[in-house]
Amino acid sequence: MTNDKYRVLLVDDDPGLLRLLSMRLAAAGYAVTAVESGERALAQIPLLQPHLIITDLQMNGMDGMALFNQVHSRNPSLPVLILTAHGTIPDAVAATSRGVFGYLTKPFDSKVLLGHVARALKLSGELPARQSDATLAEWRKGLVTRSPLMENLLTQARLIAESDASVLIQGQSGTGKELLARAKHQASARAAGAFVALNCSAIPESLFESELFGHVKGAFTGAMRDHPGLFRAAAGGTLFLDEIGDMPLGFQVKLLRALQERTIRPVGSTESVAIDVRIISATHQDLELALQENRFREDLYYRLNVVTLELPSLVERREDIPLLANHFLQHFPDAEKKGVKGFSAEAMEAMLSAPWPGNVRQLYNVVEQSVALSTTSLIPVSLVQRALRGESSEIPAFAEARNEFERDYLTRLLQITHGNVTRAAGIAKRNRTEFYKLLQKHHLNPAQFKSAPS
Repeated sequence: MTNDKYRVLLVDDDPGLLRLLSMRLAAAGYAVTAVESGERALAQIPLLQPHLIITDLQMNGMDGMALFNQVHSRNPSLPVLILTAHGTIPDAVAATSRGVFGYLTKPFDSKVLLGHVARALKLSGELPARQSDATLAEWRKGLVTRSPLMENLLTQARLIAESDASVLIQGQSGTGKELLARAKHQASARAAGAFVALNCSAIPESLFESELFGHVKGAFTGAMRDHPGLFRAAAGGTLFLDEIGDMPLGFQVKLLRALQERTIRPVGSTESVAIDVRIISATHQDLELALQENRFREDLYYRLNVVTLELPSLVERREDIPLLANHFLQHFPDAEKKGVKGFSAEAMEAMLSAPWPGNVRQLYNVVEQSVALSTTSLIPVSLVQRALRGESSEIPAFAEARNEFERDYLTRLLQITHGNVTRAAGIAKRNRTEFYKLLQKHHLNPAQFKSAPS
């Protein structure tokens, strides 16, 4: 396999060394992204998803070990290679005992560098996707994950998809039950057929039979024409019954009979119709409790629950939060129009530590709101916290609060002056050089404010 798809993130505050390393690695066929600080590296990681990080040990601001600690806490399997001067070799050696993959002493030979890189990538356990892998993963393309829990679940789903056994998907609201159901359909022999979804909590009790089994013209007042129903609409495919726990008890016996006999009788008709569908159902309720309380039929429960798949909550798969956040970001047209490229390290940290009662659906909404209100290329923590609606009651550290104030203050100045740095620096009573350093610190680009409203 060629290595031209391996992504390497270089981090060094020495521009000359950064260029040299970039050229050497690019010449060897690696996809290289170079940044000049640990802070920028943290902001890039979720978006880039590198296979390897190479960082200088001693840098202004966040040093190499601080960067490693942040990376290792979020993705322990991502290898980090440390560059060190002679005077800091003991520190680099000690770092390897804490999980750093290895270190290189400056100046270093190109062959030695490439040898370390090749070994790190070989042992990392993560390979670039091959075309055949992409084809095989087509069925699950809507499910973005690197979580072992989710990967195990998807492996089960892929195996189950090969049979026509009924499946019950359980999980909290917003975890992606319909996405998993669609993936199972795409992985099955029924993929060429229709995938028809019904939310049982959204249908009035009086309409269940007509909606699922269909009706003939004149069957009841308002039946102006024949209606085939969802079972026949899903013929040869999959019928997904979401929130099955909300299905009225009176209709449950009719559904059970239809599944047992594999026939339905449209409302007002005297003839039965054969059905050929696979049933996938889902609920966030505790159906076993519903059985005890006589709100759900036991015989229907066992008919639907041949196989159970349990979707983890977002809190149980926190390693997916950066991946999902940046996936959503790339699909919002406003993000591209406004030049929003990612999240600040503080913003990502806030998302990683949030409670997420609304799971993936809530994360999608938080990203969407943050993009809508952002005026910078990196979404600041203040917008994420605002979108989270103050769910975190912790008082921020002094440094965090100061950084947030500085960023908001600078953003407001650039808005008022339409990106005129001289005017903004004058209002702040700071010289241009100092003001530019503050802008660089917070990744603010004055050009983005040229047409911003004051």
